[in-house]
Amino acid sequence: MKFTTAIATAILAGSALAAPERGLAARVKARAAGARGSRPLQTVQKPAGVTNKTNVEYSSNWSGAVLENPPSASATYTAVTGTFTVPEPTGGSGSSSASAWVGIDGDTYSEAILQTGVDFTVTNGQASFDAWYEWLPDYAYDFTGIDISAGDVIVAIVESYSSTSGIAIIENQSTGQKVTKELSSSSPLGGINAEWIVEDYEENGSLVDLVDFGTVTFTGAEAKAAGGQTVGLTDATIIEITQNNKVVTDVTIDSDSEVTITYV
Repeated sequence: MKFTTAIATAILAGSALAAPERGLAARVKARAAGARGSRPLQTVQKPAGVTNKTNVEYSSNWSGAVLENPPSASATYTAVTGTFTVPEPTGGSGSSSASAWVGIDGDTYSEAILQTGVDFTVTNGQASFDAWYEWLPDYAYDFTGIDISAGDVIVAIVESYSSTSGIAIIENQSTGQKVTKELSSSSPLGGINAEWIVEDYEENGSLVDLVDFGTVTFTGAEAKAAGGQTVGLTDATIIEITQNNKVVTDVTIDSDSEVTITYV
């Protein structure tokens, strides 16, 4: 995604939700045109009447768990991994989507994000799935050579070799397929954040209609820092999606290595 001035203006204006084009040709076209991509975390105020919770933030586009600070200035995050089962999204007429991914940066550090994951979309009642990778502010690209269905167990990994180079990996443990992509960017990572997220992503500068994705649980969730330290979810911040002044997700950190995101 090219994070253009027009997109930034749309964010500040509070973009309306939009239905994405679907079908393989439309998806390839959208990505090639820089039309489909993630946004950094877009924070919103806690809706009125929501019970106070500790270590919870609210966003228009992200839901999940975020490590907002590295172990130390010299031990920034260099890898994030998580395993999840592809959900069975539901919906009626029209089109709606969401995406589950792991990533480095994009919360308190918004200059770049290295991320990889799976989109799930329902178009007129039919579900489809796409594996992708992205180094924001460039747009997202589809992986080829991998098939994904509801119920498949997916391992998602991103790792940075340096602030401007790294790798994205998606492995479908249910089929044995695995795809990788080495990446480089002129937009350096900070290594400040590590994330396990379900996102309401954007197409053509607006958020897509958020699909009812049921539940996504990341297991084996861990981040690695420079020097070899491994960090879990104990001190992670919970992010909830809020749209139209309503909280539409429910996130629980079940253990140091597991977080559950539920559509409500």
